[in-house]
Amino acid sequence: MGTGYLVDTNIAIYMLKGILPENAAVFLSSVLNGGCIMSVISRIELLGFAFPDSTDEIKAWKFIEDSAILSLSDAIADQAIEIRKLHKIKLGDTLIAATALVNDLTLLTRNDADFKSIAGLKLVNPFVL
Repeated sequence: MGTGYLVDTNIAIYMLKGILPENAAVFLSSVLNGGCIMSVISRIELLGFAFPDSTDEIKAWKFIEDSAILSLSDAIADQAIEIRKLHKIKLGDTLIAATALVNDLTLLTRNDADFKSIAGLKLVNPFVL
């Protein structure tokens, strides 16, 4: 595995809502060291949500501000193109997977079924540890 972890949008949502199972919360706490690395795609997905109240939205903005956000690059775009040629997954998931691959990060996701067929992509589903 790479030395770092890329947090998928679904994991960020579970973290923000405080609804992680205990084993997942303990694992994430141990590997994230208080800081998350996320794709700009996860930033867009998370903050593009219609929040039911302003408290949740402020909490999400704070979470993003405290995270390292990886921008799209030509290398990520090129990797995403290769993934799209081989796999029929959503564009957002393709870009998140490409971000993990290009940056040699392990993807933390609950949606491991969407990503498991991508060669070279390292995955951890904290919900099944």
